[in-house]
Amino acid sequence: MRFAVESWSPDYGSPTDAAALEASERQVDPWVEHDAGRWGPLASGAAEPLGAVAFVDGVRRVEANVWITDAEGQVHQGICASYAAGVVRCDGAARVVAAAVRRGLFAPAEGAAPIATRHGHFDLHPTTADDPDTLSLRLQQAMGELEAEVSLAAVDVDVVVVDGPLRLGAHRPGFVGYVKTHRASYGPPLVRDVVTRLAPGERTPMLLIDGPVSRFSWYLRLPCAMAHGWDGVVRLEVPADRPVAETAALAERLGATLPRFASTPHKDPRAPQNLVPIGGLERELRHRLGDAPLLLRALRTAATGQVA
Repeated sequence: MRFAVESWSPDYGSPTDAAALEASERQVDPWVEHDAGRWGPLASGAAEPLGAVAFVDGVRRVEANVWITDAEGQVHQGICASYAAGVVRCDGAARVVAAAVRRGLFAPAEGAAPIATRHGHFDLHPTTADDPDTLSLRLQQAMGELEAEVSLAAVDVDVVVVDGPLRLGAHRPGFVGYVKTHRASYGPPLVRDVVTRLAPGERTPMLLIDGPVSRFSWYLRLPCAMAHGWDGVVRLEVPADRPVAETAALAERLGATLPRFASTPHKDPRAPQNLVPIGGLERELRHRLGDAPLLLRALRTAATGQVA
């Protein structure tokens, strides 16, 4: 039997699931940069690394599961959660230039209201249902909105690297989506074949992915031991609002820049994809979320009718 052990900690799931080996339903043009005969691994070569780069990311934490009784006696489930987002600027040194923390009650609107405690105010974020998936997705959406808000602090940089695919409203010039986990595959089988043949620092040619906003996208392998074909692979995407040649030049410079920020397994359980500046930003944001036991006690006291 031949097998490889995933470098990511299982606490974070897997960076590549079975869906990554199946084609997405999106319309994809894989030949925008090279035709099929020239579709193969591309090295960054002598590309000049980018200067100032900003990284945007967020963290979330569920403080408590709650049950809300409406005026008719119906009971709905909800969650009280804290979430934060920030920006770290890297230009030879790394520093956090923006950070914000929010707290919210995520639940159907019936019978729900904001919760005030001594140690935090939980604003109401109405949901369409009270099942765990709906509640979690609404929390993720709120965190994404906060990431978009703090990203405005990323000024005077070459690019802004945001965690995950570019969301609607985040397709701004200079913004790059950075996808660490693969939930779908784009393009014909040739694309997946080339991904497995990438050496560290190499990328695939670009794809044009159709959608509400068209995107140029490509895969890049970060420095790693390569235990399997998708090890250390990330997907990058930018709005398809610039010429192909200009975007390809940016892809080359990103390929010369991002591997320098790759994390190592003994320091980060999601190495190498969880870049060092992002890991540092996540630690800072988790610290800013506050003390979880203290917030839980405050919520329990508030549930008795007192302000904790």
